[in-house]
Amino acid sequence: MRDVLYIPGGNGETLVISSDNSGGIGLKEADHVKVPYDTVAYFAFRTAVMENLSAGGVPFAAVLHNFAGDEHWHSLAGGIEKGAEEAGIVDLTVTGSTESNFALLQTAVGLIIIGKMTGSPEALPLYTGREKLAVIGLPLVGEEVLDKTGAIAPLSLFKEITRMDGVRTQPVGSKGILYELNQLFSNREFTGDEFSCKGVDLLKSGGPSCCFIASYPREVEQEILMKAGSFHHQLEIN
Repeated sequence: MRDVLYIPGGNGETLVISSDNSGGIGLKEADHVKVPYDTVAYFAFRTAVMENLSAGGVPFAAVLHNFAGDEHWHSLAGGIEKGAEEAGIVDLTVTGSTESNFALLQTAVGLIIIGKMTGSPEALPLYTGREKLAVIGLPLVGEEVLDKTGAIAPLSLFKEITRMDGVRTQPVGSKGILYELNQLFSNREFTGDEFSCKGVDLLKSGGPSCCFIASYPREVEQEILMKAGSFHHQLEIN
């Protein structure tokens, strides 16, 4: 099950809607993590757009809910545009609304990504045991996201791997790698004891989708390794 909404449309197309939000991250005095607003929006966009792409969507619009103040709109929009450029998404329309009647003590931002796909979403596949599984990037949260940017899977890499034939991807959010593994297949629930992944905590929050899971046939393993390089962390079956 993915964190997306599918809405059947006309001409055989389906809308794919995904979202993300953050609170207490920004430049207000009471914020827990101090970062510029373009960074806040970039990571919100990252999370929502990865969900959309992974679900088969082609994103074409972003709806920004800005509770940081009207003076920060352009910085937030700039973060979205940076993410879209990194993901190779052209002609992304950005719209939204700002809470300008009252000033909040902490920053809050919400973002909706709207995409479309041809046809209907595919059913979850069966787990056969012949798949190769890997974590691309590392789960990071809070200040780690700023301090370890070199460990974050690039959006361009995510999109490239997601588009490969026979490959399924699942972004990792706050519930961690193990939780997302259990969203990949219809017939198998993992406990975590089945896997080992050197240097990677399967239960740790992935933050703003700093990593993702890839399930792929053995035939494309070398291609995956070549594309992912040092971001690749194999999920070994014990």
